[in-house]
Amino acid sequence: QVQLQESGPGLVKPSQTLSLTCTVSGGSITTNSYYWSWIRQPPGKGLDWIGYITYSGNTYYSPSLKSRTSMSRDTSKNQFTLQLSSVTPEDTAVYYCARFSDINYSYKYWGQGTQVTVSA
Repeated sequence: QVQLQESGPGLVKPSQTLSLTCTVSGGSITTNSYYWSWIRQPPGKGLDWIGYITYSGNTYYSPSLKSRTSMSRDTSKNQFTLQLSSVTPEDTAVYYCARFSDINYSYKYWGQGTQVTVSA
């Protein structure tokens, strides 16, 4: 069974860069048809899709966040990362990594989420 685990600092200062890592077990991030995604949920709000990095390393980001978003991967560690620059308190959210399948068009596997608070 595929498992995803987010890790990174829970507190980030305004104007700094939020950096998170998702460690994947039970499946390879290079397996065809899978998109490794970052999604967040601000307090009291719905899910907000950030972007993904594909099995081949291509990235695609939400237009609203594209200018501040960078995703990468380390295939040797079976990890992918999120960097969100110039953060403000509006970026405070629970951040999730998840696997999207372009076969089933679904997010079957999710990490448990990690709270990130942007505050001085």
